[in-house]
Amino acid sequence: MRNNPTGLMSDNGYAYPSETQLRNIFASSCVESVARRLQVPATDVYDRMKRVELFRDLIYPCYDTLHTQSREIITEDILEALRVREEKLKTNQKVIDECIVYVESYKI
Repeated sequence: MRNNPTGLMSDNGYAYPSETQLRNIFASSCVESVARRLQVPATDVYDRMKRVELFRDLIYPCYDTLHTQSREIITEDILEALRVREEKLKTNQKVIDECIVYVESYKI
């Protein structure tokens, strides 16, 4: 095997994915699994996961642990994290909206 810019290359010319590529492939498969379970487009799931920062806080940092689990367990864990984070985001937005209404009620 020899090195190439994207990872390792075998003697027969096959380029193995780099660590970054493997993590991106895994993240993509997570999105696709959740989308299949919810029966929605993968782009919708990607947008939701990105909005609550699941890639930054769960998928990439926990890659080494997550990718050793079954697809079923990974999908369940991601769905639960997504539900919790979206609920938290909704609650935070409600508090912000209530504060804005309160402040605006005191404008002269």
